[in-house]
Amino acid sequence: MKLGFVLVYVEDVKATMAFYTAAFGFETKMVYEENGAVDYGELKTGETVLGFAAHSLGEMNLKGQYQKSSLTEQPFGMELALVDENVAAAYEKAVGAGAIAVAPPTEKPWGQTVAYVRAIEGTLIEICSPIATS
Repeated sequence: MKLGFVLVYVEDVKATMAFYTAAFGFETKMVYEENGAVDYGELKTGETVLGFAAHSLGEMNLKGQYQKSSLTEQPFGMELALVDENVAAAYEKAVGAGAIAVAPPTEKPWGQTVAYVRAIEGTLIEICSPIATS
């Protein structure tokens, strides 16, 4: 078993993918469009794909049995962790692209630098440096 992809249900797949491209530099892997609307898309993020699906697909697949993410509510008890060598620059780029600042870069006792933002659809994102391994 391995983690194949992470999927985030969003109001506007196209706008969300554009935000993640501007904020984090991810390229589009694929987009599924039906009747002029983008219902699903994936970004190239390394080995694990990050995908976005329209709430309409969530309604169809899950019969409404999920909670929509919202910037007006507290973030869910989960996050996307994005690793970058220069956390401060990545944090500033994300905020400049429209991410909401949650916590600026801070060095943790174990030597890792960590910052938090929220994406335009409400997802909590950790921007962190690699963890040193010995």
